Amino acid sequence: METDGYKIRDQSKPHYVTFTVVNWVDVFTRQVYKYILIENLNYCIKEKGMIVFGYVIMSNHLHLIVQSSMNDLSGVIRDFKKYTAKAIINKIKVDRESRREWMLELFSKATESHGRNKAYQFWRYGNHPEEIYSQKFLWSKLDYMHLNPVRAGLVEKASHYKYSSASNYVFGEGELDVSLVDSPVIDVHSNSKFWKSIVW
Repeated sequence: METDGYKIRDQSKPHYVTFTVVNWVDVFTRQVYKYILIENLNYCIKEKGMIVFGYVIMSNHLHLIVQSSMNDLSGVIRDFKKYTAKAIINKIKVDRESRREWMLELFSKATESHGRNKAYQFWRYGNHPEEIYSQKFLWSKLDYMHLNPVRAGLVEKASHYKYSSASNYVFGEGELDVSLVDSPVIDVHSNSKFWKSIVW
């Protein structure tokens, strides 16, 4: 259940979601933590029926356009967040992480306002899910996501950023096995429900 006023009402539909690290801690400035997300997204795609149409990993948050082929989007999101939180915190503990004490203290304090986590809270509660209702809306979200690294000054072109699906759409390959959707150049103003042709 979402706690930010947004809920996934139709578990079969694709949604735009955002996962944010508590206190906006810049965990993902380190490549090793970004790869934990990539590895687990790939696992969810292969083993849990997750369909990813787009993504971008920024320093303290992850945007996804995602769907569940098993009509359990909330479940696959819950499992992904739970596993990655545990894996990243464990990695912080064992690696030579210069910010270890500072980060673990913040993750520990974040549990004080919620009773669900005993030791640490990594992800903020709520994913702000927005149902993808048209191809036009889908591409507006893809463009927004892909331009995040450009706006942040990390790259000059969106397709040059390694940790997003921009390279999948431009070059046909990337770090993640993304399900590409049709280009909107045919009719960008069409409100057709494109998911009818991509749900399987």
